[in-house]
Amino acid sequence: MKKALVFLMAMMSLPFIAISQTETNIEMVFVQGGTFTMGCTTEQGGDCKSNEKPAHEVTLSDYYIGKYEVTQAQWKEVMGDNPSEFSGCNNCPVEYVSWNEVQKFIHKLNANTDKNYRLPTEAEWEYAARGGNRSGNYKYSGSNNVGTVAWFGNNSERKTHPVGQKKANELGIYDMSGNVREWCSDWYRGDYYVKSPPTNPAGDSSGSHRVDRGGGWRYNAGSVRVSNRNSDDPDSHDNFLGFRLACSVK
Repeated sequence: MKKALVFLMAMMSLPFIAISQTETNIEMVFVQGGTFTMGCTTEQGGDCKSNEKPAHEVTLSDYYIGKYEVTQAQWKEVMGDNPSEFSGCNNCPVEYVSWNEVQKFIHKLNANTDKNYRLPTEAEWEYAARGGNRSGNYKYSGSNNVGTVAWFGNNSERKTHPVGQKKANELGIYDMSGNVREWCSDWYRGDYYVKSPPTNPAGDSSGSHRVDRGGGWRYNAGSVRVSNRNSDDPDSHDNFLGFRLACSVK
């Protein structure tokens, strides 16, 4: 009886912490803002496409970005289903999700967690993939050896893999050069770099396609470079399309 009373008194002295049963653990990495050259830089070699030119200076504010791609387990916890074609792997990235469906996920996640998650802009995505202010100026995110940092066409066995299995980049972020391509917030325009604003660019004001970045399990090495640009209809679904989250610094 005495031991029980002591335990009860000790518990009463602890601060009360409300725990949300629906809160999803999204590990975020702080990215210190700075200025970098975006697009077809020297280390990208002859693989650059016309939509990566001209290389241009961009200055970004501080932000946070997901350490990992959003997983099937995290999607299921928020949405209650799993749309992935490569289902049955809770720690694999969720895929077969459209840009518009991702917006519904974010809206629901923010309501559940009282946070302000969003998709990264294309510029935020590339700066983080390049390693931010710790960049080693690699062709891929964290290395010039694609196989050490990416699940891509030559090593993926034609499927996704659990997040965080390859080497992280300079900021400790995983899978930015492979596994799945990742939706960004921007409307896509092929010649956007010609007129892109120098500070916190957010893409064209309208369009028919949204940007996605990062290559994926089905692509060759040239398509998983940090400057490679892709786009898809915001209603598109495919087993190589997923996402990671970002949020601004208040």
